[in-house]
Amino acid sequence: MRMLLVLANPDAPHLPRRDRHLTIPGVWNEPYLETCCRSALHRLALAGPPGRPAGLKDGNCLARLAAMSLARQRDDGRYHITPAGSLRHAREVLKRPVPAP
Repeated sequence: MRMLLVLANPDAPHLPRRDRHLTIPGVWNEPYLETCCRSALHRLALAGPPGRPAGLKDGNCLARLAAMSLARQRDDGRYHITPAGSLRHAREVLKRPVPAP
């Protein structure tokens, strides 16, 4: 879908306004991960099946990752990585080429 990009220069109102179509593809289609949350995602991947407990310093980031469906909190309160989280970890932390969602 193309979007209409309106260019106007507020410093030079005498210049004509031009309507142009945006031809640059979208850069991000996922929410940004703060550095602390990327680190928490990496620790979650390293933890493996036992997962990570909720009461640690990165508890807020684990809750944020769960809200983004990159992690899931189990019934015992521990967090584990989801398949979407594993893909995001591979792409952003390990810098491996994986298909974008």
